[in-house]
Amino acid sequence: MNSDLKAQLRELHIVEAKLVEVNGKKAILIYVPVPQLKAYQRIQARLVRELEKKYSGQYVVFLAKRNILPKPTRKTRQRQKRPRSRTLTAVHDALLEDLVFPAEIVGKRVRVRLDGSRLIKVHLERSQQTNIEHKVRYLVVNLYYW
Repeated sequence: MNSDLKAQLRELHIVEAKLVEVNGKKAILIYVPVPQLKAYQRIQARLVRELEKKYSGQYVVFLAKRNILPKPTRKTRQRQKRPRSRTLTAVHDALLEDLVFPAEIVGKRVRVRLDGSRLIKVHLERSQQTNIEHKVRYLVVNLYYW
């Protein structure tokens, strides 16, 4: 790693790292604090390239470690209103955006099957689609189970 990258990483933290296997392919999920996500995204292209070179055959993905607060009920008296960013849907949407980061999500289609299961089709920006499509195809399948 070059000294410029080391200097930028010195002030950043990692919350957690997981090694997951999806469809026979291994991926390293690196969870970072939400306030530092933008700083990681600025250096993500270089950092991912270096880490994938070091851990050959494994994908490297940076995700923000977000909290999901339970839905308020009558029994649980809440002192504060639950923010939208802590709901299950908002966290899953943000996780999907982190996963496909260099590309932008331009459309999303949800198909509900007869058995009640959902198939989510995500449309990415054309210019970046070819760069990350091979990586995303393996990782998005089990997005909500990590």
